[in-house]
Amino acid sequence: MTRRRLVAANWKMNGTRAANAAWLAEFAGARPSCETVVCAPFVYLPQLIDRLASSGLAGSATAVGAQNLSERSPGAFTGEVAGEMLVDLGCRWVIVGHSERRALYGETNEIVAAKAARALALGLRPIVCIGETLAERDGKRTMAVVSAQLAAVLKTCRAADLARGAVAYEPVWAIGTGRTATPEQAQEVHATIRAQLVAADSEAATATRIVYGGSVKPANAAELFAQPDIDGGLIGGASLIARDFVAICAAAT
Repeated sequence: MTRRRLVAANWKMNGTRAANAAWLAEFAGARPSCETVVCAPFVYLPQLIDRLASSGLAGSATAVGAQNLSERSPGAFTGEVAGEMLVDLGCRWVIVGHSERRALYGETNEIVAAKAARALALGLRPIVCIGETLAERDGKRTMAVVSAQLAAVLKTCRAADLARGAVAYEPVWAIGTGRTATPEQAQEVHATIRAQLVAADSEAATATRIVYGGSVKPANAAELFAQPDIDGGLIGGASLIARDFVAICAAAT
């Protein structure tokens, strides 16, 4: 089975309405042929959804995603954003368990699993992030850490449902540092993730896209994407420059 490449932009806490409009204009003009997702801060999601619709990209291979959601139903949870609200806006994807959420905001494996389950229950497609810190890699604990993170999600979500979204391997030591795992290092972890999915559901494992998220740039994207179990990327810093993101999308095709 050939898995369609997926490249997702994670703008993190960046953007202005003017900058977003310029980015979207350049992106729409390029019309990448791989499947793409643009994940923006909550306040800019309506702008993205409206602009993509007016550019003729809505309903195509390009969709809008959020960077987080609450694991709870709507209610008295000040400052939180419910998945129902994302669906109401027309959002189709959501990042779950990004390393920054885990490290800075205390999201445990169990919270991440609950958020993934919530997203799937509402019809959202989660990009579930897993990955190890530099200390964990140096301690030769990469596979144990990554496997535990994924196991928590698979305990809550069926592998067949998870296949509607994606799994993102993001080595924490290679995010925003300029360091990147070699293609061989990344492939080794991706293959381990695939094997764990196979143990849960072999058919779903074949269909599940496992994307790489660790300082992907136009210069290294093609070599990373050439690996057999790397099905695209979750792009952080490089996604803030439209031409760089478009170049990475081109590498995926």
